[in-house]
Amino acid sequence: MHAALLTAHRAPFRLATVARPVASAGEVLVRVAASGVNPLDLKIREGAAEHARQKLPAILGLDLAGTVAATGPGVTRFRVGDEVFGMTGGVGGHQGSLAQYTAVDADLLAHKPTNLGMREASVVPLVFITAWEGLVDRMAVRAGQVVLVLGGAGGVGQMVIQIARARGAKVFATGSASSRQVIEGLGAGFIDRSEPVEAFVIRLTGDHGFDLVYDTVGGMALDGAFAAVRRFGHVASALGWGTHALGPLSFRAASYSGVFTLLPLLTGEGRKHHGEILSEAARMAEAGQLSPSLDPRRFTLDRVDEAYRLIAEGQARGKLSIDVEQGAGS
Repeated sequence: MHAALLTAHRAPFRLATVARPVASAGEVLVRVAASGVNPLDLKIREGAAEHARQKLPAILGLDLAGTVAATGPGVTRFRVGDEVFGMTGGVGGHQGSLAQYTAVDADLLAHKPTNLGMREASVVPLVFITAWEGLVDRMAVRAGQVVLVLGGAGGVGQMVIQIARARGAKVFATGSASSRQVIEGLGAGFIDRSEPVEAFVIRLTGDHGFDLVYDTVGGMALDGAFAAVRRFGHVASALGWGTHALGPLSFRAASYSGVFTLLPLLTGEGRKHHGEILSEAARMAEAGQLSPSLDPRRFTLDRVDEAYRLIAEGQARGKLSIDVEQGAGS
């Protein structure tokens, strides 16, 4: 099979012919149609993510959408010909999705939403799982709550907005002036990120604070999240690194949860739940409650570097996807 192979960190990918994998017990062999690209993929390529190492040479690519080509012993949930999607490899020694075929743990997969094309479905897994784990698994968002999303126009932020609104919450999100249309288009109230936290907390909540705050930015934004949450509220962050003062959080008797989406791929724990989360993503998409933002530009396995460059330079207009199988659809 053909694959985009990385032989050294920060080096270009090269198109190579490698052996096609075989599905072992509990695995599914997927014929990859499209490989979603995430900023984390770039960090893995650069060797810059201590928490997400991949020994080289390697085939990268965290997310995929494709068709079941074969099933290993013990797999009963999927059949040959099923269309699937998932966050299945590219880290922790697991082959990634920048190849025509990959053998993956069946628990990591879900049936692709019937109303999304392969390219659309391929950009959903990582960002949706990250959003769901923080918003639903950790903070148990429910109808009537007021949610603040820090970084609402990013991949994870857009998913947080859509999940929260689907569950009946009122949502506000921060962003740059240029992202206002995206945030408001998803049904969230826009907050210019230059506005001081104290000011918009007073303006929007009467100084009570937000029930739930999801930080997708990290750094000083997480400190702002601690100042924006209400008493007995909850903060979750997908980028909770660094050193932070917990006083503002403690004085509100509020809770904090970290989200580490790669854990099942790195440890083997919780893989079945990832498949369950993606089944919820499919349900939401088919109900018209979830719409991924996809950059219309097309890339093939021999143009992976170009897609990575656009993300690195901040030039992507939505999520990017690599057409692994020609004619991968919309």
